[in-house]
This record gives sequence, C-alpha cells and structure tokens, in this order.
Amino acid sequence: MSHKRIPKRKAAIAVGGVAALGAAALLLPHANASQTDAKGAAPKTLKSADASNLASLLASQLGDAFGGAYWDASKQQVIVNVVGNNSNVVNTVEKAGAVPRSVNNSLSALKTAAKTLKSDATIPGTAWSIDPKTNQVQVTADSTVTGAKWAKLTSTVDSLGSGVATVKKSAGAFKTFVSGGDAIFAQANGGGVRCSLGFNVTASDGAPAFLTAGHCGVAAKQWSDSQNGQPIATVDQATFPGAGDFSLVKYDDPATKTVSEVNEGNGKTVQITQAADATVGQQVLRMGSTTGLHDGSVTGLDATVNFQSETVPGGVDTVTGLIQTNVCAEAGDSGGSLFTADGSAIGLTSGGSGDCTAGGETFFQPVTAALQATGATLGAGGAAGAGAAGAGAAGAGGASAAATDPAATDPAATDPAATDPAATDPAATDPAATDPAATDPAATDPAATDPAAGGQSGTGSGQSSTGMNAGSGLVTSTP
Repeated sequence: MSHKRIPKRKAAIAVGGVAALGAAALLLPHANASQTDAKGAAPKTLKSADASNLASLLASQLGDAFGGAYWDASKQQVIVNVVGNNSNVVNTVEKAGAVPRSVNNSLSALKTAAKTLKSDATIPGTAWSIDPKTNQVQVTADSTVTGAKWAKLTSTVDSLGSGVATVKKSAGAFKTFVSGGDAIFAQANGGGVRCSLGFNVTASDGAPAFLTAGHCGVAAKQWSDSQNGQPIATVDQATFPGAGDFSLVKYDDPATKTVSEVNEGNGKTVQITQAADATVGQQVLRMGSTTGLHDGSVTGLDATVNFQSETVPGGVDTVTGLIQTNVCAEAGDSGGSLFTADGSAIGLTSGGSGDCTAGGETFFQPVTAALQATGATLGAGGAAGAGAAGAGAAGAGGASAAATDPAATDPAATDPAATDPAATDPAATDPAATDPAATDPAATDPAATDPAAGGQSGTGSGQSSTGMNAGSGLVTSTP
C-alpha cells in the first residue's frame, strides 16, 4: 500500500468519513433538532470510518424518506434524519444501530434548494452546503457581498421557504490559496507559483504521481520541489473551476518511489491506509506549510463555492462538490491534506475565507472524487479509491465508495447543480482560468517556505527521490 518515496519527506493523503445518508420517515415526535434513541436495538458506538459505512448502507435503503445523516462525535453514533412517520423506516434505522431523528426537509428537497441558489444567486463571494445537523442549506457570504448583491442573495434564500436555508456573513473574502506543507514550485505568467503536494498516488497507467489542488494544475504545467530547481513532475489532468478542484501530477522519473503518509511536522507522520468520504460532525486534521497542523470538524457537504474570478472582471469561478469545514487555513496551504487521526484521507485544500487568528470557512476537494475522476489509487495499487472505509453521501456501502459505486463520487450523484454545463467547460483547464494572485512573486518568497520542507533531495538504492514531503498546501494569493 505504500510507495516508498523520499526518505525524509513524506507524501500525505487525507480521508474522511462518509457523508449524508439516505432518508426515512419516522414514527417520532416531530422535533426538528431532537434525537430519539432506538427502541429496538441500542445505538451502536462506532469509529468515524465505520459510521460512514453505516450511513451509506442506510442511505441506499431509505430512499426518499432520507433527510441526511451526521456523526455525533461525543456519543460516537450516527444520527439519521427521516421525513414522515413510517414505523418501518424507523425500525430500519434502529435495527442498523443508528439513531433516527424526525425532520422537515428531505435530502432531495435540500438539493433542489441548492440548485435554485446556483441558478438564481451565483454571486462572487458566496457559498452554500447541505448541513444535516440543522436540516437546512447553509449559505455564506463573504465581505465583498454587499448592497444589491446582498439583497439578491437574501431574497433568493427567502424564496426557498421557511426553514429551508439560512444565510450568514463571513469575515474576509473567499479565495484559493497558493503554497504548501511540502512545497512545490512553478513559473507561470512571468511570476512564481507555490502550491503543496497533497497525497502521493499511483496513476491508472502505473506511473508514480501525486494529487494537489486543481487551481495549481491550471496555473502551471511543470512543477519542482525547490524554488529554482528543475521540474520533476508534469500535470496530467486538472479540474478547476467546475466539478471539483483537483490535479493529477505525474513524476517525470518513472522510478520515483513514494510513501503513503502525512507529515505532521516535528518528525511525526500519520500512515494513510484508506480514502473515505467526509461525514458532517467528523473530526479532521489539516496540515499546511504556512500554518502547520490544525484540527476542526466537517460542517457541510456538497458545497458550492463562487470564487471571485481574477481573470474576468466581475466574473465568478464556481466550484461544486466540496467539503465545508471550520478548520482554518491561510495562503500557502492549497492542495494540502485533510485527514483523520486514524489514517483516512479526506480531502485536498481548495480555498476559503478568514485565517488561523480570526477563524473562517475552508473548503476541500473530496479525495474519493478526485481518485475516481483521475483513475488514480492511493498506495501501491488497486481500483481507484480502493481501501476506502466509506461510501459517498448517496453511494452504496462497502469498503470503498469509489471502488464499489462510481456514482458515490460523482458530483452529480450528490448535487444536481454539479451537472451544470459550466462545470464541465473545457476552459476549466485553461491556465487563464487561474487566480492571477497565484502568480504573485511573493508566493515564492523563500521566507514563506517551511524549513522542514526544505530540499532534502536525493537518491537511494537506485531509486529516484525528489525530497518532497506530503501533507499540505493551498493555492491562493499570498497576503
């Protein structure tokens, strides 16, 4: 499962638990935020990865009665939202070991609301995701959304009906981040670009490669492991904007060996053993070259983010299918790892607002979806996404969502808005679509580079090694 890669610098992979579940009507007192313990079987105490599997299984069984699901970290239980008063649905949830909760909105209704927001309120500086804890669509507007734009956003939210969506303001402006934990460098548009290596993988043709943010991949084609070094890797696939934010970058030397680890800093690493979908409420870790190791939890799924376009005045770069969290991040963390303490790869840092002093929202590309789309695998081989502990929000159960049900990682399977033609626009891979701020020479300031990520490049046992560590990175403008 491991790619032996660089002795001292390790590659990182991040995983998370499975997301929203199917639906079911309950024979429960109708209380939007209340939880009801199972009357038959006692609720199971599960690890987050196992909770993902259970959530996926119930999602496939409950159908239209499903209103989403989330992980109660304090009780280590899966909470399943159900619509209606069908005793059979309640029994199904309870017998599976989950806790049923009666809600007003079905998952399909919330997805329809998200689709309306996409068609009527795609405004730069806005984002939304489905939050099963509140059973609503959570809409966020950054500091640039004012005046007529704010009025349009709030009127659209109001038009969805009472209790369907809420809107809040966020400090700062949504942006992608450039730099990383184990930094990678490129030259583009006359300036330097710095991102971070996310996870080492094996491409579908068996070539050694790594995943990073898509906006890094559209910014530059060739990447180095040192600021002024020769390129060691070339972008094979890149998606941004549109249905995700991910790139597959192949090492130029086919003899390059990699390891499946996340470098936490201070000589500590986490062995990555699987890729999994995120679950709301799940505890996660993020590693970045700028801010180091930070933790938090997943707050929303199937997020749509409308980044202000840096290439088209007044334009917007919309990205769908992301994970929303309350983990902080800053410039220089793009492309880096979102993972769990027990070794699951969850996501790649995309962008967000705020910083690690004031806080904010940060969005991540799901690793399972990136693996499925690129055909790559974590570790030494197997089907794309093999070894994942959970399945996607609407995916089938089993060891891996990506390995057992392609739809589990298809953005269209979890967010109708993801099927918008704009999400598959070939222009998404045009370097011109990237944030010009990403090419700011300041992004490659040597002082911004973590000494721990420094150039320990070398070879061993006849195997090529680049000296790059795994574990963090955002592509975004440098403050």
